[in-house]
Amino acid sequence: MRSALRRSALRRSAVRGRRLLAVAWLALAAATAACDSSAVGTRVKVTIPPGASLRTAADSLHRAGLVSWPRLFRLYAKATSDDRGIKAGSYTLRRGESWTALIHALRDGEGLDRRVTIPEGWNLATIVPALARALGAPVDSVDSAVRDTALLRELDLPTPTLEGYLFPDTYIFSYGTSPRVAVREMVNRFLHVWEPAWDDRLQQLAMSRNDIITLASIIEREARLPEERPVISAVYHNRLRLQMPLQADPTVEYALGAHHERLYYRDLDVESPYNTYRHPGLPPGPIASPGKASIEAALFPAAVPYLYFVASPDGHHEFRTTFKAHTEAVQQARRERREHASRD
Repeated sequence: MRSALRRSALRRSAVRGRRLLAVAWLALAAATAACDSSAVGTRVKVTIPPGASLRTAADSLHRAGLVSWPRLFRLYAKATSDDRGIKAGSYTLRRGESWTALIHALRDGEGLDRRVTIPEGWNLATIVPALARALGAPVDSVDSAVRDTALLRELDLPTPTLEGYLFPDTYIFSYGTSPRVAVREMVNRFLHVWEPAWDDRLQQLAMSRNDIITLASIIEREARLPEERPVISAVYHNRLRLQMPLQADPTVEYALGAHHERLYYRDLDVESPYNTYRHPGLPPGPIASPGKASIEAALFPAAVPYLYFVASPDGHHEFRTTFKAHTEAVQQARRERREHASRD
């Protein structure tokens, strides 16, 4: 009996020994594979599709030049019990990484590219936390990045932040991208969208680029229908020319620091340079990030004489040239809202 138990223990010990030897051999192969890379440190993109098996992942790494022997890589992952829970997505990985590091990256999501979409009309109060989540960075770090004095000087901005200049788009940032690098990329996207010919248009309008982006941000927040953007722009251009206050509700919301479904008369008294009911002309800077269509509308307003507009319940605006006609349009819009509310 004792002899049988001893033989069984010896067999188990031999199996463990062979496994440890296999793991050690595979580890040596892994280290050799990493050192054989001819472009150690080069970053490469690798996509692991949803539901991918270890074989598929290993083949993807092999095609990217990260793994020389995909079959040995699979055996190593299984031998070290690291072959489960691979996360799908697009990775940015370095050539020359050890197999252990590659497996941990796929299992823990390290190296996954970070995607974030910034819609038109978002302001920094919304962009900063969204960007922080995407980058996995502290909100304070992103808030500091949008106050980058070098970028503010480069853009010749009179404002303390880059409000309006983080261009709305979908961004894919490599793993480990810092907030400052991400913000710089978003500003560069704005600079790429800004067409050189628009500089000549600025001279024709006797406005600065910051003036136009400020106006475009208001248009972005006001417009619901794309075809109305140039008409809304015309209203504001006409008011500026006649030295009338813009009386733009979105600027009051910005001054209040939060979105309001409805503004009250008391809200219009908020003391802020962004309150265009109390302060004539444009506010000091943008109130949101405008898209290209709103920028073009600010640069090229429609040739219409309107000075007023009011939103209807269905989202379109009614435009008028006189205050009397505007008052009637406001009353009509209120009646429509009451009727709409009663039907609901």
